[in-house]
Amino acid sequence: MSDSRAKTLDAIRSSLGRGPLPPEVTSTLQGKLDQPRPNIVPERGNLPPAERVELFISEAERVNATVERLRAIKAVPAAVAQYLREAELPLFARVGTDELLAKIRWSKERGINVETGAAEDRDTASVTAAFAGIAETGTLMLVSSPESPTSLNFLPLAHIVVLPVARIVGAYEDAWARLRGARGHGAMPRVVNWVSGPSRTADIEQTLLLGAHGPRRLHILVCDGKEK
Repeated sequence: MSDSRAKTLDAIRSSLGRGPLPPEVTSTLQGKLDQPRPNIVPERGNLPPAERVELFISEAERVNATVERLRAIKAVPAAVAQYLREAELPLFARVGTDELLAKIRWSKERGINVETGAAEDRDTASVTAAFAGIAETGTLMLVSSPESPTSLNFLPLAHIVVLPVARIVGAYEDAWARLRGARGHGAMPRVVNWVSGPSRTADIEQTLLLGAHGPRRLHILVCDGKEK
């Protein structure tokens, strides 16, 4: 734990009038961290792979996302360009540089311009990769890293997400298990975002408004084949 985080937690503990945890409580908590056990997992997402993908797509569309099925990752540039044209947006995208997106050859699609790095105010579209897709709710699991800044998920008007079918799991607990398996014990990303559809609110007169706190559009590219 960093010094700054330790000081923050000590300050919270002090304001609550609490001292250090007793050794037996610390041991119990550490055991839960070392060997996490899922809570009750809904059976809804416990499906064969093909049916799991179909459930994810139907649930994502139910919460106002749009979904396109691609035969392979290499089809992403053409799909992104076509989506931007149909949405009447500039042929420009701010893209992540994580392991999956770094393999995409954007130069093969003439006309579209891409830049990397954190999102800027002028960006109208971003492209990121999902760490996982949750079939039971059509939710995306997005993890932060230097190659995938969190601003890409929220600042541009349109958010385009690349999701290989192999990353679609049944339940949230499956996604957490996948993350722990990929990162190792105690090596969580700084931020994990759960995204279900585009940003929306119905706070004002119960009228649905898209894009209230983030992207107005969420377009998911579900890619078949291997991640290459």
